[in-house]
Amino acid sequence: MFKRRDKRKFGRIMLDSVYPRGGWGRALYYITHRVRRLPDTPQKIARGIFAGVFVSFTPLYGLHFFLAALIAWGLRGNILAALLSTLFGNPLTYVPIAMVSLKTGHFLLGSRFDEPSETTLVAKFRGAGEDLMDNLVAVFTGAEANWARLGQFYHELFLPYLIGGIAPGIAAGLVAYYLSVPVITAYQNRRRGRLKEKLAELRQKAGTADDRP
Repeated sequence: MFKRRDKRKFGRIMLDSVYPRGGWGRALYYITHRVRRLPDTPQKIARGIFAGVFVSFTPLYGLHFFLAALIAWGLRGNILAALLSTLFGNPLTYVPIAMVSLKTGHFLLGSRFDEPSETTLVAKFRGAGEDLMDNLVAVFTGAEANWARLGQFYHELFLPYLIGGIAPGIAAGLVAYYLSVPVITAYQNRRRGRLKEKLAELRQKAGTADDRP
């Protein structure tokens, strides 16, 4: 039921992940619409939203879906809501989330924070990935392993980001939770009211038809 009629090519999928068709405003509307229509209680959906938003504040890219689902399962929240809510972390919010997490992490660790630009952040992630791949190849080729960029990435970026993202992630998740519960409750009540009205209309029409000679 969730499959697309028109299958997208890999390049289209990658492009849509950076800038969806119709823009991020339309994508956000679609996500919130899907979340509100989930067949679950407002509290369980909101716990799933909390999990997705919280995970967005971690540097564990590539594992956000898995971690959000795991946390939602532990909180007895809606897993699909958690997966959809991981999109809170997107190209528009990536830099602000990283800056807040890094500043908090360096403050807690008592280390120096040299504010990086978006280019520097991407370069450090890329450099760490290249080091990791080169060193994995070195295991099989006998080449000399070099962990310099990976070590720099761990101490200057990954560890502060991981530790510093916990507090703002929980705060943002709680805000999302307490905002979501009344909104989803109102939407579900309004939807139930419309369904009752339609059902009453159908019964009235059926009764009128039965009364005809």
